Amino acid sequence: MRGSTAQQIATADAPAQPAASGARFPASFDTVERLDDFLSTPDQSLIDDLAGLDGDILILGVAGKMGPTLARLARRAAPDKRVIGVARFSEPGLETELHAHGIETIRADLLDAAQVEALPRVRNVIFMAGRKFGASSSQPLTWAMNVHSPAIVASTFRESRIVAFSTGNIYPLVDVMQQGALESTPPGPRGEYAQSCLGRERMFEYFSELNGTPGRLFRLNYAIDLRYGVLRDLADRLVAGTPIDLSLMGHVNVIWQGDANAQALRSLLNCTTPTSPLNISGPETLSVRWLAEELAARLGVEAKLAGEESRTAWLTNSAEATRLFGYPRVPVKVMLDWVADWVGRDMPSFNKPTKYEVRDGGF
Repeated sequence: MRGSTAQQIATADAPAQPAASGARFPASFDTVERLDDFLSTPDQSLIDDLAGLDGDILILGVAGKMGPTLARLARRAAPDKRVIGVARFSEPGLETELHAHGIETIRADLLDAAQVEALPRVRNVIFMAGRKFGASSSQPLTWAMNVHSPAIVASTFRESRIVAFSTGNIYPLVDVMQQGALESTPPGPRGEYAQSCLGRERMFEYFSELNGTPGRLFRLNYAIDLRYGVLRDLADRLVAGTPIDLSLMGHVNVIWQGDANAQALRSLLNCTTPTSPLNISGPETLSVRWLAEELAARLGVEAKLAGEESRTAWLTNSAEATRLFGYPRVPVKVMLDWVADWVGRDMPSFNKPTKYEVRDGGF
């Protein structure tokens, strides 16, 4: 691991570190398997909520970055329910892995109405399908995945509850002193990716109003896993010696992926008719400068920073989610410890930068 004194972090076999909230966390994760196991470990709040949820759970787009651990989390929190994951499953071995954890799988193309129509009607649907990376290079496909597929799903599963993943990118840039955009803030999407994500929401809204389908529009930014996310992006640049331009995006919100997945599942019990947006992230407005300096200290490298922070950023106010679900379980400083340890040991990456710093929406 790079650095010296700040880097003496033990493996996951070592005693856990107590957090300020009284929770205890692994000091580190020595393998991907242990990381995924932690990401899919439910807390009592999720177990209690899913115990009161009627019906099984269908996860559409389960093969993405968050889907596999969300499916495992649902299965462990509600072992009496069927958890069914749907995707094209182009990644070798993923279906076998999900089966090993008690998750049923179905191969289907969510752009094909006949294949969607053939899926089992399940009371609870988590819609995670979408396209962001490479969105600018194939805009028709981006619009098809982000708008056409949701229309098919929303029409087909009119009798279900639907929690549909969305993004804070549908909001305009907001003043960093205003604590982020509220759910009531008028959309102001920049670029075709964000526009198509707003289109996704509009499809779910339309069919929810038409058919009385309960739902939530799960506006997430930014989930943190040790293999991707804003903190991983910053740590990679610090290790490479690449300057971080603060003038592009000087402030962010982040949330541990396990917390985001738990809130997605708990949102099934907090659906509205018609569907309505819910901002999901950590409650803090975080300085990118501070995050970079904290990571650099842990990694034992220099924080090369350039530019001055803008007065605006893509930020969301997650006060309503905090009211519903409480504060996220994993605090920021624990995430910083984990990411620095993981990157410092050259552990795996998904190689999918968030592009958090892109201000024109050109993903």
